[in-house]
Formats: sequence, C-alpha cells, structure tokens
Amino acid sequence: MPAGAAAWRLLLAFAHLLRGLALMRRFPRLDAAARQATIRAWSAGLLQRLGIELEIVGQAAPGAALIVANHVSWLDIAAIHAVLPQARFVSKADVQRWPLLGWLVRGAGTLFIERDRKRDALRVVHAVAAALAAGDTVAVFPEGTTGAGSELLPFHANLLQAAIATATPVQPVVLRFDDARGRYSPAAAYVGTTTLVQSVWRVVRARGLRVRVELLAAQPSAGLERRALAQQLRTRMAARLGR
Repeated sequence: MPAGAAAWRLLLAFAHLLRGLALMRRFPRLDAAARQATIRAWSAGLLQRLGIELEIVGQAAPGAALIVANHVSWLDIAAIHAVLPQARFVSKADVQRWPLLGWLVRGAGTLFIERDRKRDALRVVHAVAAALAAGDTVAVFPEGTTGAGSELLPFHANLLQAAIATATPVQPVVLRFDDARGRYSPAAAYVGTTTLVQSVWRVVRARGLRVRVELLAAQPSAGLERRALAQQLRTRMAARLGR
C-alpha cells in the first residue's frame, strides 16, 4: 500500500486511540453490559481503521470460561475483544508501559504478570482462579510470547491450573491473520527484534489483511492434569491453525 494511504490509516488509528482514552474515563459510571458494548465497538473500530477485516467463526461458551488463544501480535487483544468483550486478559507487565495502549489495556481489567519472576506466576494463578470463581471470563496466551503465527509454540501449563482448580470450562480460540487471497500473512507478526513502531507500520501498509477469530467448542477441565490439558488444547488449536 502507498505510504500516503498507510499514513492516513495510522492517523485514523491514533485518533481512535485518543477516543478510547476519553471513553475509559466513563467506565466507572457504566454497568457491565455497557462496558462490554463499549469494548466490543472500540476494538472492532480499531481493526477497521487499521485496514483489518474481522471474520468470526464459532460462538462463545456461556458463563465463566478460561479463553486460551495463540499469540501473534499486539493486535490479538483487540481481535478477541471485538468478539469476546467480557474477557479479562493476562498479559506481560511490559504492556503497561506501551504508549496509550497500555493505559487502555489496564482500564479493561487486565491482570499483569512478571514473566521473569517465577513466584509471580503463582500469584497470577490465584488471581485468575478468583476471577473465574466470581464468574468472569479470563483470556490467556499459553505460548507465553508471540510466535510467527503460522504454527504454535510450546504451551506453558501453569495458568491452566486456575481453570482446573475452579472446574471452569476452557475454550480455545485460534487467531489467524490472512491476506486477501486467504493465505497466511506475516504482516501482523510481532516477533524477534521487530519494534512496536515497525510492527504498526507493517500492519497499516498491508493490503487485504484479515484476522480470523475461531472459537472452538469449550471443554471441561475438572479433574485433569494441567500438562495433559495443555497438550490437548495445543493439538486441537494446531489442527485448526494449519487448516
């Protein structure tokens, strides 16, 4: 895409981010339904302004659930929130320091984890379990970091213990970023030495970028061993990602 058109997309997205900050000020006065409607509309609007088409396959499980998704990009949260606005994410603490986005992510009820501190994982497992027990939907990225998008990294099983301990269903969500021809697109991948600025520029310059959010059927977690559950989930998600 020409640089001028990409810059226009970038300007629209930046204005949308500023609007998000204004909307976040109203959150304390909104009930749960209004918050979710706001999150859904804003997230879908961000994808649209970045030139990303959203495709939704499947349905959300009723009630509390642990959402398990593959991790490709900083766009993943917006893509999932455009479909599951009720989801509270577990994200690395670094995201809090991102310009504008960090403030928005905090406002949406994200739980942050210091991945370099092993003891912090236990704290977050307890926090996720408490949220699930209270009826919340929590979303995690068991790969622990972003991958290339075309295949899955190994899954870390620790956070799955929160679902097992509370007998909460687990719903896998598969994210796939495609080009206009339906082929895997590397434009959204946020990996290696790529900076956030470089990643954003790749996204706005991409033509026909589409994110497919596929919600697989939820499965029970009660009584399972977390590593076995992680392997089951990874096998199911890999089969759909490579479809």
